[in-house]
Amino acid sequence: MSKRELGRSGIEVPALTFGGNVFGWTIDQSTSFSVLDALLEHQLNFIDTADVYSRWAEGNKGGESETIIGNWLKKSGKRDKIILATKVGMEMGEGQKGLSPTYIRQSVENSLKRLQTDYIDLYQAHKDDEDTPLADTLATFDQLVKEGKVRAIGASNYSATRLQEALNVSKEQGIARYETLQPEYNLYDRQDYESGLEKVITENGLGVINYYSLASGFLSGKYRSKEDASKSKRGAGVVEKYLNDRGHKILKALDDVAEKHRASPTQVSLAWLIARPGITAPIVSATSLDQLKELSLATQLKLDPQDIETLNQASAYK
Repeated sequence: MSKRELGRSGIEVPALTFGGNVFGWTIDQSTSFSVLDALLEHQLNFIDTADVYSRWAEGNKGGESETIIGNWLKKSGKRDKIILATKVGMEMGEGQKGLSPTYIRQSVENSLKRLQTDYIDLYQAHKDDEDTPLADTLATFDQLVKEGKVRAIGASNYSATRLQEALNVSKEQGIARYETLQPEYNLYDRQDYESGLEKVITENGLGVINYYSLASGFLSGKYRSKEDASKSKRGAGVVEKYLNDRGHKILKALDDVAEKHRASPTQVSLAWLIARPGITAPIVSATSLDQLKELSLATQLKLDPQDIETLNQASAYK
């Protein structure tokens, strides 16, 4: 599988990122281990998680995903075979959130312990913290890079203005900069990213590992009527947000391109993202080996200019 560089970090990754939010949430440790083994078999060795995954699930407190990955790393001995990304900043309990130097220091040690590793390939600010000066946050990240605990740093859920400010601070002070951005972006949700963030990304040579790549499953073609809302726990929200005139146009275009290539709407949606300038490796998740196989095939699907134009026109926003 061809590799792509994460910004200017020197770290090369496959064309898809695997989202580790499912570990310890929708799949248990045993199934997670099987999925992690299969990821390497499919050459999808870039795994993204966060300290907060999956604190929202009943009975969880956060750190479950990192813990499972760490247990797998210990059992498999394959730390050198994967590129590992995690995040800091979301609330992990009362007073445990943000990007202050003290909290970043505390959190990185906790993540390293759970992951059972002595370094993190990509350490990301999970969301902006306007209460902490950017210079303080970035200086702390820079020190972690110098100490060898982190190879590169990235940002998630930053506005275009704040991302550019952060890049300016890093340049002015000669310290580590954000090499990646993790925004919401897919064939339906285009406007927020393309109207501001995309320009910052391309002008500064950042990599993008976007989340909600399949719009919570809508772009798989799974939801085509109001009755389909019952197909999953999040179905009602998906139908309410996406099942409109524009959504139907997008599904029609996906069906047409998928039929042409004997592929699935899921694969076409991901292939469109992979072909998009500036996008490095869209984030996808799977809870079974069959799902993982389907996702991996998206990396082999090459859309021609007409396919991309068909999808662009169907998903155009005003």
